Amino acid sequence: MAENEVKPSEPSGKVSFDEALDKSGFGLYSYTMTCLTGIAVIAYVSIAYASTIIVPTSACELETTISQQGLLASGPTVGSMIGGLIWGYLADTRGRRKMMLVGLFGGTIFNLIASISVNWIMLLIIQFIASSFGSGFYAISMSLLSESVPVAKRNLVVLVVSSIFLLSQGLISGLAIPIIPMSFSYYLPALDIYFNSWRLLLIVYSVPSIVSFIWMYFMQESPKFVYVKGDPDRALEILRRIHRVNNLWSKEEFNVTGIIEQEVTEAPEEKSSIKDQIVPLFKTPLLKYTLIVTGLQAFRQVAAFFVWLPTILNQFVLIVETGEGTDLTMCNIIDMDAPVVEDSVPCALDETSLLIVLAFTALTFLVNVFLTTVIHKVGRRNMVIIVTALSGICGILVNLIPNAYASLIMFAIFSSGIVVIGFYTAITVAIFPTHLRALAIALPMTFGRLATFASIQILNLMLATSCDAGFYLFAGLFGSSAIIASFLPDDRRLQKPVPENKEENVENPDEKQTPTKL
Repeated sequence: MAENEVKPSEPSGKVSFDEALDKSGFGLYSYTMTCLTGIAVIAYVSIAYASTIIVPTSACELETTISQQGLLASGPTVGSMIGGLIWGYLADTRGRRKMMLVGLFGGTIFNLIASISVNWIMLLIIQFIASSFGSGFYAISMSLLSESVPVAKRNLVVLVVSSIFLLSQGLISGLAIPIIPMSFSYYLPALDIYFNSWRLLLIVYSVPSIVSFIWMYFMQESPKFVYVKGDPDRALEILRRIHRVNNLWSKEEFNVTGIIEQEVTEAPEEKSSIKDQIVPLFKTPLLKYTLIVTGLQAFRQVAAFFVWLPTILNQFVLIVETGEGTDLTMCNIIDMDAPVVEDSVPCALDETSLLIVLAFTALTFLVNVFLTTVIHKVGRRNMVIIVTALSGICGILVNLIPNAYASLIMFAIFSSGIVVIGFYTAITVAIFPTHLRALAIALPMTFGRLATFASIQILNLMLATSCDAGFYLFAGLFGSSAIIASFLPDDRRLQKPVPENKEENVENPDEKQTPTKL
């Protein structure tokens, strides 16, 4: 719909919601909201993935065994799995901004408490609770962002934030580089613990949540959420405020006097049950797409390798530096006994391995940026098919090439397949209606986290007993995502905007309900 087009049957100045959102512009508020969402995503990673750094570096003090380390590594995944569904429901019924503030506050408090854990059980429990609070950061902030910018810019901002998400694990590894080697140790008699570098790192990992909480307090609720809740007047006021900030240095007026009320779709009440929110996702015409997106998330088990990435690369660096592993595959190197390094700090990760983790995540960031530039020509569905198939093949080739550096390159390409998470989010945002959107993002991610929890344990065992089979299994699963994605419609054929009263329908060109833009 053209930006200045007004329906003849409506009085001048009264337009559809999408037209009003377009007229609010894309400026300072939009950039600020995008930056905030990026920091919120970093806050989520800092809580949910902190265990990738904390587990090995706390092993000496907490005296954890291999199995206990596996539990510590998967604890945040379980918390994310359980909390994600709840936060999706709360965000769809009580508001995006309000629930983000609650989640950020709780995540910050419990992550700070984790820094004074007296044993591994307390650390496990507190990180589980912290990740339960943090599990909604991604889905809720993405929903809030996508509903606060013009439709034409939605794909761009979602993919930009997805790029930040991909870089986030590298950022937390980068923060660990100067902190973990610190040798200070202060005894706290009240708790009978020593405050040292890994505890300080947990405090540092709470900073993004604190910043996000303060920043989010000054932002607006999603105007689209308010609109579908049946309050177009308040939605219009929010759009006016967004327009004012977007055009802070311009005299452009917001020439919208009202939003067409009959286009407001029925939204759930705050007291509606989670069943009322979930059931529509498992009824036609949404059922097909719920199953497809859930299957894609469940098969995205390259994420399990990211949990053990610092440990895998630490072993790789230690072996290759001896000069003995250059003609070996990745699994051959993993199977070897790590050499004893004199004067090394016990339970410390090698700085080079952390830099490689940073390089890995920078690679995925750059890959995602590149794919974003060509996505409109290729289409999101086709891009998912290409990326998952290529990554799956490279994951299988990792242990078929008897050269450490070539094997590492194959592993890097396999790992870069994690970029599909941004495409999955963009597809979900386009397909599902506003009043189900946060839950539609959270539900498949919950099943994905459940699969990741199992995969972390399985991979931990297989890396020690049957490394090659572990790569073949998870690379095969990820590669088969290409088959699942092929059942999605080609979004390049579905670019024509549709009226607002149809935007809330599902994407299915064969049905009477016209699909929204994918």
